Formats: sequence, structure tokens, C-alpha cells
Amino acid sequence: MSAVPKAQVLLSAQALAKIDREIAKFPREQRQSAVMAALAIAQDEHGWISKELMQEVADYLGMPAIAVYEVATFYTMFNTAPVGRYKITVCTNLPCALSGANCAASHLKQKLGIDFNETTADGHFTLKEGECMGACGDAPVLLVNNKRMESFMSNEKLDALLDELNRELKQATNR
Repeated sequence: MSAVPKAQVLLSAQALAKIDREIAKFPREQRQSAVMAALAIAQDEHGWISKELMQEVADYLGMPAIAVYEVATFYTMFNTAPVGRYKITVCTNLPCALSGANCAASHLKQKLGIDFNETTADGHFTLKEGECMGACGDAPVLLVNNKRMESFMSNEKLDALLDELNRELKQATNR
């Protein structure tokens, strides 16, 4: 188990244990190689990665905070500002665009009443424009919260997805 610096207060013991499992995949002197996994774990726990959280990850991995910041701001899967409960990322690269991604994005913008990089007033949905997701043959594609990929997104499938996510939100608030 890795030693936890005393200044750490943001990451839970469970998150640190997960990060330790990721660190163990690399030689001891290359623990910094776990930075992407550590950021994903931190984001899963907090919903987004603040500069303070980046600093905590940097301290834990024994690397400069600027290096963690560079990773967090380079990759679009990391949220460096608060996002809605559901972050919907639409691939708009050329293969997806040629297969209807721009129409799918327009439909989502209209249904949600927001543009790319915006969050609905109720904080439920954030819409992002994404880079290639490696599923060009299934275009247009989108990701929900960086974990769930949806393919061949017609307006009907988009409406069904939004209905499903709204049902989940209602169930979560009724608990």
C-alpha cells in the first residue's frame, strides 16, 4: 500500500485503494504511469477534477502538479469543471459527421435546450463535442459519462436515451 501524504483530504480510502491497484501494474519507479487511471478514479468519485484534486493526485503519485494538469486538460474525458449528472459526448469527427453526427448533435441541443459545453439549468445534462471514439462503423456514436457508448444514434434512439436517463434521475430522487 502506498503512503498517503498528510495533506490529502479529497480522495476517500476506497479511491486510494483503487489507485494503489493501478499503481501496482507498473514498476515501482514508474508509478506516475498510473496518472490517467488515478484521474479517472478521482473523477468517478467527485464528478469532476478540481485543481486541488489534481494536486492531491500529483502528491500521491509523486509527480509535479503541472504534469497532472497537462494530462487532465489534454484528454476530453476528464472534466475540469463541474458537469451535469449525465455528460453526453457526441463524436463529431469526419466519419461520424458524414454519418449524421451533426444532425444527432442538433437534435440533442434542441431537446436539451443547450449547446456544446453547456449544462441544463437543472444540472442534469451536459453536452460535449468529442473526438474519435473508435467506432466509426457505428456512427453516429456518443458516450454517456465516458463509460457507456451508444451507436447508430437516430432521433428516435436519442429520444429513447433521454427518456431512460430522465427515468433514472426520477428514480434516484425518489429514494
